[in-house]
Amino acid sequence: MSNLQNADSQDKNLQSIDAQNTGAPESQNIKSQNTESPAPFRNAKKGKKGFKRIVNAFFYSIDGVKAAWSDEAAFRQVSLLACVCIPLGIFLARSWNEGILLLLPCFLALIVELINSAIENAIDFTSTQIHPLAKKAKDMGSAVQLLALAFWVLVWGWYLIARFC
Repeated sequence: MSNLQNADSQDKNLQSIDAQNTGAPESQNIKSQNTESPAPFRNAKKGKKGFKRIVNAFFYSIDGVKAAWSDEAAFRQVSLLACVCIPLGIFLARSWNEGILLLLPCFLALIVELINSAIENAIDFTSTQIHPLAKKAKDMGSAVQLLALAFWVLVWGWYLIARFC
């Protein structure tokens, strides 16, 4: 008997044993296994709908920004730099296009820093051990932030050189 036939017969044996244990026909067990989601993993807050969900999401987002501000030095640094560059960008811009061009890197760096911090916190929550994949994920998040900051420097540098030189 080939390996494929052997695997099929073992699978059928397991299905019939499962049907015997539950008292239901095999086809019902297979169908229910594929369509049902495990109840213990369902988030109780997922049932909120409409405007209430939007309000809750807004306050969860505010909590996330507060947590990033209190726990992440890098987020505070990027935020303070953005607090300087956003008003300066509005002041320097001669058109809406220039204003958006100058503000985009500021917000991009803030967004990327929040995502990077979320990745780092999720990895730290999963395990306290040092693992090569955890290091790789954290390094990739850091690399994305480096690219966002480099984009900020490039956009502002090109704009300032073109405008004042």
